[in-house]
Amino acid sequence: MELRTLRYFLAVTREETISGAAEALHVTQPTLSRQMLELEGELGKTLFLRGKRKISLTEEGLFLRKRAQEILALVEKTESEFSASNTTISGDVHIGCGETDAMRLIARAARKLREAHPHILYHLFSGNAGDVRERLDKGLVDFGIFIEPVDLSRYDFIKLPVTDIWGVLMRKDSPLAANTTVKPKDLRGLPLIFSRQSMVKNEISGWMGDGFNELNIIAQYNLLYNAALMVEEGMGYALCLDRIISTSGDSSLCFRPLEPRLEVGLDIAWKKYQVFSKAAEKFLEYLQREIADSQKGGHGAEE
Repeated sequence: MELRTLRYFLAVTREETISGAAEALHVTQPTLSRQMLELEGELGKTLFLRGKRKISLTEEGLFLRKRAQEILALVEKTESEFSASNTTISGDVHIGCGETDAMRLIARAARKLREAHPHILYHLFSGNAGDVRERLDKGLVDFGIFIEPVDLSRYDFIKLPVTDIWGVLMRKDSPLAANTTVKPKDLRGLPLIFSRQSMVKNEISGWMGDGFNELNIIAQYNLLYNAALMVEEGMGYALCLDRIISTSGDSSLCFRPLEPRLEVGLDIAWKKYQVFSKAAEKFLEYLQREIADSQKGGHGAEE
């Protein structure tokens, strides 16, 4: 299976017609049709449902699209690492992360590194722990930032000197907003918007006690932004971490921490025996300086 064939395949999935993809690729329509038929023959699977006006993907086609995107992304990342100058530190740093205010620590390290080495380009991927872990395992990101609890036994990692606080995001005009904290009994009967991650559910279940199974969970979210829009529109209350959604100024939302207080730690991880590019290696060096200085109460290291 050639990389060119995968690029052709992705063009067809994007344009949804052979003719449109052929035009975008600057190849003839018969050539492209033959390539796609040969690809199906090589894999022994039907990848396309060929309609009168457009082409759609079978289940196998959807799987190949995901894999092709990952393969080509890894190829581009590898080519970028090899093309980096031997004298100037340049290249790409790929970071996968969930939604957390701890990204400020990462951003400070990245800013200082960029001031010293302006040719480094950062790529941020946002997702839940499962998404980030998958990309880390496949080499699509150099580093993954994880919110505890999380099993990192397969990785090298550094515990970040920051914590996040669990609480409830709600409208400022909701009855619960009059409270300074949210206790387990306060959540009974409320329409709740909950994180999709199973580890998060276990964490909240432990905090909630026997009443967890009686919660009225009406929606689940992967990333908080869209869940916050549902809260704004009066859909319900979102269980989430603090300082991800702004609740200051003219915002119609407010955040109330859980009581008893529920804090979580954060870690940055990478594959064991990882061979870093020069840019990624330098980023880790600057991050370690930033962590050390934050623990001393300093302002971060400069080169």
